[in-house]
Amino acid sequence: MKKIHIIILVFIAVSIMVLLSFMGDLSTYETLASARQKEGKTVTVITQLDRSVAQPIEYDAVKNPNLTRFHVVDTLGNKAQVMYYFEKPFDMEKSDRIVLKGKMKGDVFEITRKDGILIKCPSKYKDDPKAAYNNISQQ
Repeated sequence: MKKIHIIILVFIAVSIMVLLSFMGDLSTYETLASARQKEGKTVTVITQLDRSVAQPIEYDAVKNPNLTRFHVVDTLGNKAQVMYYFEKPFDMEKSDRIVLKGKMKGDVFEITRKDGILIKCPSKYKDDPKAAYNNISQQ
């Protein structure tokens, strides 16, 4: 074999190894029902705050500043309580959607990483397209 062939084969092998290492980071979105079936495994779920509960968000900075409890509902209507082991995210009450990354333990979804929650707030221009146009034209 020529040196160029060996170099090309090594390059292809390294490329395949790099691609395989990235495949471990790929994730799909689950429902709360499928997350219950995968108990103990890290999953990503798209939810909304469950506003039918009397107190959808429980956070007491004096008692435990690193615990936020809240109730969510997914797109199929499945409900769960969430234990988020960090301070309450800013403007969580105004959220349109909440993307959770964590593990199910029984009927409780637990998030132990700070980057395990993403709050999707509604756009301030959602109901008024003229305001969005005026904002762009002023810049």
